[in-house]
Amino acid sequence: MAIAGARLLLLLAVAGALALPAAAEIRSESFHEDPRHTILFEKFGFSKTGAVRVILSGAAVSSSFARADPKQIGFFLLADESLLEAVAESRDRAEKKPKEPEDPSGADEPDLSGCVLSSSYVKTLFTFHDMEGGHYNKSFPVTHPDEYSLYFANCAPQSLVSMTVRTEMYNANPDGSKDYLPVGQAPVPAIYGFAAFCYAAFLAAWLYLTLSRDRVSANQIHHLMSALLVARLLYCLSAAEDQHYIRVTGTPHGWDVAFYLFQLVKGVILFAVIVLVGTGWSFLRPFLQDREKKVLMVVIPLQVIANIAAAVIGETGPFWQGWVTWNQILMLVDVACCCAVLFPVVWSMRALRETSKTDGKAARNLSKLTLFRQFYTVVIGYLYFTRIVVYMLSTIASYQYRWVSILSEEVAAMAFYVFMFYTFRPAERSKYFSLHDDDEEEAAEMVLREEEFEL
Repeated sequence: MAIAGARLLLLLAVAGALALPAAAEIRSESFHEDPRHTILFEKFGFSKTGAVRVILSGAAVSSSFARADPKQIGFFLLADESLLEAVAESRDRAEKKPKEPEDPSGADEPDLSGCVLSSSYVKTLFTFHDMEGGHYNKSFPVTHPDEYSLYFANCAPQSLVSMTVRTEMYNANPDGSKDYLPVGQAPVPAIYGFAAFCYAAFLAAWLYLTLSRDRVSANQIHHLMSALLVARLLYCLSAAEDQHYIRVTGTPHGWDVAFYLFQLVKGVILFAVIVLVGTGWSFLRPFLQDREKKVLMVVIPLQVIANIAAAVIGETGPFWQGWVTWNQILMLVDVACCCAVLFPVVWSMRALRETSKTDGKAARNLSKLTLFRQFYTVVIGYLYFTRIVVYMLSTIASYQYRWVSILSEEVAAMAFYVFMFYTFRPAERSKYFSLHDDDEEEAAEMVLREEEFEL
């Protein structure tokens, strides 16, 4: 059992690495005959006035043994700074403990000394021995500021646990009110609110260009880009409201629905715009090739799947058995989308390179090629930063500065939008965006001469 305890703590280390600080700090979940030895509920950054409350009801244990020891089933907190020490302690205990012969009669109870609840590095909140009639309700202060993970541990072998659990994690404000956002996410509502203000100003300037000053030069792609700004603005507004209500009440009050909806719309339009701009649609040529249409048909459903996975991950938690699977789905689908949107840009670059050698307008085509090379580089940089660098910041930054990753993502998104919108803005007599009859003929000839290129 000591070896099992060591393995258990290793699993806790992996689960704790995958889990990010929780969003809604009041959660309720029911379990029916759950066989898992450990369940990670939440991860939360506490201040010196933090507290965790656990409300347990309908708790029952069934075991193939004559009796499951209730002292070996309970809840505990584990600080991030103590995780490695707890794993090392459990491993040492497993190596030093001599192996005892098994009792063939099965009369003796198994040795449970290796249970994680007995580790000196965890803060045991309570065990099932402390319950009264399967119910428990108590708050526990957290006096040492750190990022803690709330776990349920079941060290009784071959036992199944049924229970309904409600957890609340918060930091107390000086006026006695509760702040349900982790310490590292306290500035997040203000970050999203400021981002929404910036996108509102951005949208006003863009609409002035496309609907007033350069209305004649505006193409279909520019109106789709306007829709992207609207979606991004609504996304930031709903995120700010969602985080605000979570901070005050512990629940999003329905703003999570708007948040996931606009996240979906924003993601679909963003990848569609990248694909269409990469093909030169509406400002270099007024049509799409079949392979470019296929890319759109692949990217849009993948974005829908990715956002469904993100919603499932956000609205459940590590305690759900399919949580890790949905994380893997989100990662794979997001990578597939990021790779797919690069194909049209590469195809356009190769087409322009070949066309510049044959149509007598090398200077004009090479200038377009330079433009698409810049766009290709910026797209790769944006996708790399928001998918890898932002995630690294969220995992390696101190729990007090987890907001830095969100701020970095919003700054990167704004910079990318400014570059893309400025580069492909509507402009009269632009060598990139004018689409007169001769340009249409030129684009048609280019397509006829274009060979099938692959990455």
